[in-house]
Amino acid sequence: MPDVLSSLDTVLLMGPGPSTISAEVYAAMAKPTLGHMDPQFFSLMDGIQESLRKVMETANAATITISATGSSGMETVMVNLVEEGEPMLIVVNGYFAARMAEVAGRLGAALDIIEFPYGKPVDVDEVAKKIKSKAYTLIGMVHGETSTGVLNPIDKIGALAKEAGAYFIVDAVTSLGGVRLLPDAWGIDALYSCSQKCIGCPSGLSPVTFSDRAMQKIFARKKKVPNFYLDMSLLMKYWSGSPRAYHHTAPANMYYGLYKALALILEEGPEKVHERHAQAHQYLAAELEKIGLFLLVDEPHRLPMLNTIVIPAGVDDAAVRRELRSAYKIEIGSGLGSLAGKIWRIGLMGYTAKKENVDILTGALKKILKR
Repeated sequence: MPDVLSSLDTVLLMGPGPSTISAEVYAAMAKPTLGHMDPQFFSLMDGIQESLRKVMETANAATITISATGSSGMETVMVNLVEEGEPMLIVVNGYFAARMAEVAGRLGAALDIIEFPYGKPVDVDEVAKKIKSKAYTLIGMVHGETSTGVLNPIDKIGALAKEAGAYFIVDAVTSLGGVRLLPDAWGIDALYSCSQKCIGCPSGLSPVTFSDRAMQKIFARKKKVPNFYLDMSLLMKYWSGSPRAYHHTAPANMYYGLYKALALILEEGPEKVHERHAQAHQYLAAELEKIGLFLLVDEPHRLPMLNTIVIPAGVDDAAVRRELRSAYKIEIGSGLGSLAGKIWRIGLMGYTAKKENVDILTGALKKILKR
């Protein structure tokens, strides 16, 4: 049997995630494995919590990472906060907001959905009217919609949710680490993200944060959280209990990677990291325009780290992506849902968000498309 590992390509990851990983993070992940109840491992967990609070700009005590991918963060927030029959509003303008609604429906929420076109931001006035029409217990939406490249005005929706007394849930899977987030100031009660995008760590972890108000709701549930592994009341006993209570066998080396990735963000400075993502995005947009390619989303609402490119008429979506991967060792993403075959998704996340990577990609696209 051939050793597949020995023949793996080094690929420039410029899709919607994962992003390219730095050598420092790889080195951290190669450290000797500790047991999940080891005192040194607990110290590392404490460091992850402290760094997450700084990167997220929150004072929430319940700020941890889930030992699973970003989708588990969505599941964690929903299974803990949604109780059967509770009225919930999901604001949808993309594939992942629709997935949030799917999860809420499976949990028995009395669900309402307000929809906006894919590729366009949510209309704050329309959302305000919807919120005023009914007493919602929970309101959920996506900050940076990975499927469309839209950055939504969660600060304004958060203010509406707070005024209505609703718990506000936010998907920050793509945005955390790439643009500024202010969960406490914006009235966010629960937020989830992932490790493999702007954080710059391999896939497999999902940072989450819950406000004190949200944790009180969890402790006051009529029924137990319907998922043992994702139950925040149990997870917090592992993350900050005295003494620590066993919950699961945490993937130590993944935690090492997250610890280092967060440290690198703080070492560079979050503001500088955000600016680097913005500059790489602006450079990409300008370079694409030079070769006749344009972004789907209008400029004021673009998500800097996830760029959606309109595929020109007559161009074979899959053929271009295959050639990028085979001939140039570059990965970009395809469209999802109603945008499948209509757009490419180009990620400028974390360690990938550099002008030199933009030059590599646009140079390859120019060669492929001019034929």
